[in-house]
Amino acid sequence: MTKIFDLDTPTLLLDYQKLMKNINEIASFAKEHSLSYRPHIKTHKSVEIAKLQLQAGAIGITTATIPEAEAMAAGGINDILIAYPIASPQKIKRLIALLEQDVKLKISVDNPVQLTHLQNELEHTPFTLEVWIKVNSGLNRCGVEPGKDAVALAKNIMGCTKLKLGGILTHAGHSYAASSYAEIERIGNLEGKTVVESAEECEKAGIPIPVRSVGSTPTYKISGNVPGITEIRPGNAVFFDSIQAGLGVTSLENCALTVLASVVGVYSNRIVLDTGSKTLCLDKGAHGNETVRGFGHIIGHPEITVERLSEEHGVGTFTGEGSLKLNDKVQIIPNHACTVANQFEEYAVHEEGKVITTWKVERKK
Repeated sequence: MTKIFDLDTPTLLLDYQKLMKNINEIASFAKEHSLSYRPHIKTHKSVEIAKLQLQAGAIGITTATIPEAEAMAAGGINDILIAYPIASPQKIKRLIALLEQDVKLKISVDNPVQLTHLQNELEHTPFTLEVWIKVNSGLNRCGVEPGKDAVALAKNIMGCTKLKLGGILTHAGHSYAASSYAEIERIGNLEGKTVVESAEECEKAGIPIPVRSVGSTPTYKISGNVPGITEIRPGNAVFFDSIQAGLGVTSLENCALTVLASVVGVYSNRIVLDTGSKTLCLDKGAHGNETVRGFGHIIGHPEITVERLSEEHGVGTFTGEGSLKLNDKVQIIPNHACTVANQFEEYAVHEEGKVITTWKVERKK
């Protein structure tokens, strides 16, 4: 059986035991709080991992893109939420193709014009598409404003013969920019209340909202505890990464995803690794988080900071005498697991330092 340090570099490594620990922790939280679990698979883009999540109790999955949904459907997964606004005729035709495969499909909506496009394309089909209203809980990206704007959109949906309203969701991605865990708690509580209060306003207007769904790895244990929430959608929590550790959400020991790298240059005040921006990505947190140091954490070498990246080179600096030599191999916990996994074709899945299998990273366009 191949040992991980015998592999060529760079290689994407996935620790099976840590992966399963993370999956089971989310599933246990959901069960304990009587919540549905619908993980976001944009983190891993793997049919095999999605199936492990379903076996642990997930009721379905969340995707960010239609290609992700198509790949998961091709792998036999048929309960899919696309948590992204879709309005173009080309993309709606791909939604219809998924419905033709008997996929239990849902998409997020936040604009009455979007509803018109969906209605017009679906009118020529036998299908009714389930839509969930996305509300803005502070990220200020997509989503209607909570309360009366959500009710107005709900009323619009009720007037569409080819759409049915299934729920309300939000994503508190701005929690990644929190400077303290107390701030994460504040954001998470607001996240949950934003969804619940919008749902209650809709129900006062006579519009039932069966699903009240929240996401965001930093906040799901907080927003998921808000009375009235019915579903959680964490994605990154399946792997974790340096950003999550920096936020205090987890520890580096729980991070299941690493990149195997080789030392390709040794100098008096630096080393060079074969993991540049095309591998580790120039990511210190998409929403402004600055708790991470450098561009990845080298396991066992806290004295080295991956200070800068060019396309193929990662430059690590240190003070004092360097501890690595040419051709040494190290594991790097990425800052952001989702973007790094997206750079690779497959995972080398390992247990106790030995490769047990490989899993494909779905790259369908």
